[in-house]
Amino acid sequence: MDIVRLRSFIRDGWTAEVMPPLLEYIAIPCESPAFDPDWKAHGHMDRAAELMAAWAREQLSDVPGATVEIITLEARTPVLFIEIPGQGEQPVLVYGHLDKQPPMDGWAPGRGAWSPSLEGERLYGRGGADDGYAVFSAILAVLALRSQGLSHPRTLILIEACEESSSEDLPFYVDHLLDRLGDPALVIALDSGCGNYDQLWATTSLRGQVAGVLSVRVLDQGVHSGEASGVIPSSFRIAAGLLARLENPATGEIFPPEFTVEIPADRREEAVFAADALGSALYDALPFRPGVRPVESEGAALALNRSWRAQLAVTGADGLPSIGDAASVMLPMTALKLSLRLPPTLDPEPAGRRLKAILEADPPYGAEVKFEIDFVSPGWSAPPIAPWLAQSLDRASQGAFGRAAALYGGGGGIPFLAILGEKFPRTQFVVTGVLGPESNAHGPNEFLHLPTALNVTLALAQILHDAGGRPAPSSL
Repeated sequence: MDIVRLRSFIRDGWTAEVMPPLLEYIAIPCESPAFDPDWKAHGHMDRAAELMAAWAREQLSDVPGATVEIITLEARTPVLFIEIPGQGEQPVLVYGHLDKQPPMDGWAPGRGAWSPSLEGERLYGRGGADDGYAVFSAILAVLALRSQGLSHPRTLILIEACEESSSEDLPFYVDHLLDRLGDPALVIALDSGCGNYDQLWATTSLRGQVAGVLSVRVLDQGVHSGEASGVIPSSFRIAAGLLARLENPATGEIFPPEFTVEIPADRREEAVFAADALGSALYDALPFRPGVRPVESEGAALALNRSWRAQLAVTGADGLPSIGDAASVMLPMTALKLSLRLPPTLDPEPAGRRLKAILEADPPYGAEVKFEIDFVSPGWSAPPIAPWLAQSLDRASQGAFGRAAALYGGGGGIPFLAILGEKFPRTQFVVTGVLGPESNAHGPNEFLHLPTALNVTLALAQILHDAGGRPAPSSL
């Protein structure tokens, strides 16, 4: 393998072949079904899938036996499925998604969710990094290997259109494609993040989640606070007290034992390594107000907080008028949207039932208290990394970035991994991506860091080359 030639091929390919369709893709408002229930009628999702499929067919036109398909099961979002013949007994499956989060407000002047803008090394716009780049990167990596006559395994590329809606359609497609997927030696998911832009990062775990609405009602209608305060209990105070059953208000610790697990020793070691590699960069990129500091001073503790310890976030509220409309009135109700992130190996279904029981038990003052769960997602923890793959990750990171690879736990969730982990328990996983400091996935000013995209593509080529011809999973 000539790394210099490989890098040159990928750089030229990104400039000439990838950037034009990637810019066109970013401009398509293909919001996930959870945010655009009329996605089918609007046609944006199908347009994005067709754009990627047309590009893939053109790029693979000279590859014997390569196929590019858009598969659409009845009443479900489409899936782009690509097969590229290769060597070895087992395929490698590369995963990404093309659906997007909604645009949100707050984009800086000259930027917009559906208006791609290139500023230096950053390509702003929704979906480029999360993760429209995936299909382009995967195909370019294979073509770079083939340009030098280097081997690669049979490569399957699966791009779904429902990830931001919890991948509700994906299990049906996995079952539909099960015979064609075979028994992959390796799954590479390009939908994760990176702690910095200086090395290859592999995510080894992702948290589960239980989300729902806690509502507290004490009145049929609001009444004058001068007459009622001190007589009628505050619905907001009751809600805060209910949350205190779950979370220490001073530290944020979730203390019911049902929401904790024993953190594996290797995951603790990964957290220490990641904290050492990142230093204060672990939190420096977050938009803290001046004087505000993280909840912990020790980096490894922060890394474990965001990957293996349950954490609560209040993400929305009803029943509270805006300050400009607030009068001297006792509120009849308070409703809070709660998101409880769970340890990767904790079953979210019983955790959700326990959370509901804790919040609804013995309501103070006999208030009407309900907790309605509207979202449950499992976490994921990677199987032990095979020696060949650990060596490949380091080789890929050194070749692409000039530094060793880093492993760490992710804070979010990728439902695909739990689905595939259950289907293929012996399969190895590489979960990586380009969402690094300040990239702000799902928020305003989301961007793709182009040098990292090129380096990840180069690393992907190395991993695919190393995966070619691997033995059966039982010997990995």
